[in-house]
Amino acid sequence: MEPPRSRTQRLADTRARLETDIDVWVATAGADGSPYLVPLSLDWDGERVIVCAQRSSRTIENLIRSVVARLGIGPTRDVVMIDVVLESSHAASEVPKDMAARYAQRTGWDPTQDDGDYVFVSLRSRRVHAWREANELPERSLMRNGEWL
Repeated sequence: MEPPRSRTQRLADTRARLETDIDVWVATAGADGSPYLVPLSLDWDGERVIVCAQRSSRTIENLIRSVVARLGIGPTRDVVMIDVVLESSHAASEVPKDMAARYAQRTGWDPTQDDGDYVFVSLRSRRVHAWREANELPERSLMRNGEWL
């Protein structure tokens, strides 16, 4: 097993992943508490995660109702887990142009040009954990209460 990375290295690795990865697992809960997990494409603007899905999706419904979710980025042995709160949501027809352009450039998909009732959601990070192996678990916290450590 590799020695654990320092918090500084894990923070750098996490920020690099947020700036380059496109795939994110989004976990929400239904009104009855039932779990729901879907893969989506993401954009990171340096402060928040942006995802997009059809308004009728359970993910969008759950996010708007509960305003919280957990995100997972990366493989099992190099994971970033992010607890988020819904900051804003925008219909594709009303999304700020810079948000839509960044998302389209990052993901290679422009929902504003697709048929469908798409919604962009902006998710503010509240807690970030990152680890590769069990030896990194004790120092896995990189953000608490929205503040990088």
